[in-house]
Amino acid sequence: MEQKQANNPLHGITLQKVVEQLVDYYGFDTLGELIKIKCFNENPSVKSSLTFLRKTDWARKKVEELYIKTLPKFQ
Repeated sequence: MEQKQANNPLHGITLQKVVEQLVDYYGFDTLGELIKIKCFNENPSVKSSLTFLRKTDWARKKVEELYIKTLPKFQ
């Protein structure tokens, strides 16, 4: 099971950290253009985004995919 997690770039990273890093890198304006979801476009905040993303699998998946694509830029 350890080998599967070694290949998972999201292993050990909380959804909050994912959202915060994306917001720090892109800002809510650009993030809202890249991922068209209401929590990034109307009165955006990390807290409201987390609430929505924890309840909505398809939106969380889009955010995680963008995070993985952007990951090399964070390092």
